[in-house]
Amino acid sequence: MTTRTVDTTEELAAFLRDRRERLDPERLGLPAHRRARRTPGLRREEVAELAGVSTDYVVRLEQGRGLRPSAEVLAALAGALRLDASERDYLFDLAGRRRPGNTGATGGTATPGPAPSLARLVEDLSPLPAALMDHRYDLLAWNPEMARLLPDFHTVPPERRNAMWLCLLHPPMRAFYADRESVLRDGVAHLRAAWAAHPEDRALTAMIAEFTAQDEDFARLWARREVRVNGRGRKLLQHPAVGAITVDFDILLPLEDPELRLLVYRPADQESRVSLDRL
Repeated sequence: MTTRTVDTTEELAAFLRDRRERLDPERLGLPAHRRARRTPGLRREEVAELAGVSTDYVVRLEQGRGLRPSAEVLAALAGALRLDASERDYLFDLAGRRRPGNTGATGGTATPGPAPSLARLVEDLSPLPAALMDHRYDLLAWNPEMARLLPDFHTVPPERRNAMWLCLLHPPMRAFYADRESVLRDGVAHLRAAWAAHPEDRALTAMIAEFTAQDEDFARLWARREVRVNGRGRKLLQHPAVGAITVDFDILLPLEDPELRLLVYRPADQESRVSLDRL
């Protein structure tokens, strides 16, 4: 009996179909005289031609018929479908193949506690708000500045200290992000990539099922199969005590603990710096 909780064969098939249908044949320079298209995107035979495999092979992959493509075939399909780096990693994870350039394992189901040195680093980043998360977005460590920045964080029970749960289901956070759609889109994309990389993680699978059932926005974004995540950017926050705060953020991966993510906020302007100091 398998311990995998993710049907990677079915998801691999759906992902390949989705990305094939998104491609514009004209932008790829395919002949315009080919017969009229009844469906969006490329035909299977066109993907097969670009990837150097048979059409029957592409058909069987998209039908989820139990194939396990090699790393070379996956790389060819990624090129044919014009996948970006995040999408390529997702494809390799679904197929159970080591990602190009990755010499280590993809990790198991358990999330170890943060190394003491990382927990101290989070504290030492004060006065910048900082937090340490795992691949599920569970919050493992945070400094006082981050705790004060997140509305009513002190009321959240330990088992719910998860960045996505806070964004989706913690009422004080509903209006916290001015561009909530963008924040959710990035968060859902990260969870989808983590879901493929950790198919045995029952806690992650259960959490995704809970979010899908309880939040329409999550369910809508999950169905889009986006996997590209922004590791840095800018967020406009609306804090109930001090008002608007604009922060630049960076998400860093420790070399010794690549399954963990260090999130750091920095004020984007003097007014935001003053507001953070007031907190």
